[in-house]
Amino acid sequence: MYYLFYGFLYVVSLLPMRVLYLLSDFIYAIVYYGFGYRRKVVMGNLRQAFPEKTEAELVGIAKKFYHNFIDSFVEVVKLVSADEAWLRRRFTVDVRVLDEVYATGKPCQMHLGHTFNWEWGQIVLTALTRFKILVVYMPIGAKVFERLFYRLRTRTGNVFLPAPQMREAIVPHLSSQYLLGLVADQCPGNMQTSYWIDFMGRPTPFASGPEKGARQGHLPVIFASIDKPRRGHYHATMKLACMDAAELPEGELTREYVRYLESVIRNRPDMWLWSHRRWKHAWKEEYQPRRIDEGGLGLLPA
Repeated sequence: MYYLFYGFLYVVSLLPMRVLYLLSDFIYAIVYYGFGYRRKVVMGNLRQAFPEKTEAELVGIAKKFYHNFIDSFVEVVKLVSADEAWLRRRFTVDVRVLDEVYATGKPCQMHLGHTFNWEWGQIVLTALTRFKILVVYMPIGAKVFERLFYRLRTRTGNVFLPAPQMREAIVPHLSSQYLLGLVADQCPGNMQTSYWIDFMGRPTPFASGPEKGARQGHLPVIFASIDKPRRGHYHATMKLACMDAAELPEGELTREYVRYLESVIRNRPDMWLWSHRRWKHAWKEEYQPRRIDEGGLGLLPA
């Protein structure tokens, strides 16, 4: 089954991008107008995040999001046959901050959000940095898709660490100068240990693990974002958040990341993954000691 599926995708991936984007437009019409895939979730999230916008403006953002969402899938298909030189022409990265951090001899963390197209980005980054790239990911339930994505994601030697076994999986790499990539806007599983902060106008939990690991290792942390100048072309930029996470008050690194992510989303709202249920956990007063809005753990007035 896997080889038949892979062979089919290989043939499709040989099509020019203009043809693949025509296919993407066709799928968009079916997904948005036909199935209405998660349209209530998307519109609910957008209304929550942008109460100042009109319904027509929100619908416009939603439509652009669905176009980007479907484009990201056909762009993954293109990975089956596209080489690294082709990708580097379409995905550019400003790595000056990475070079600065690498010169310290330390490993580091990179925090980013669910903005398109991270699949292309991590592959391109391999040739642009001397860091050993590690990426924490959530395995896909369907075995055929998990095998396909794992093959595509690791093709340049990047190491993907399954989130459920992350602590054990990272051990063999701790002695190397690694760059640990974390999509840090995942919805956490444990509300009691999460940090809570207003995000896009609503109390939201963020996993404390990324900050905890950075503080324990005295690691530099970089924030990254991806922009889309035009269809099929992306540019990633990076910002140095700190050279030693342990020097910041507890909760401050996460607070800075959330504010950075908000600015990225407000600048290009159609590029963020609005179809995931980021606000599925309701705020409770018992979480008050975990609030970090004012710059540190538990500093928000009751």
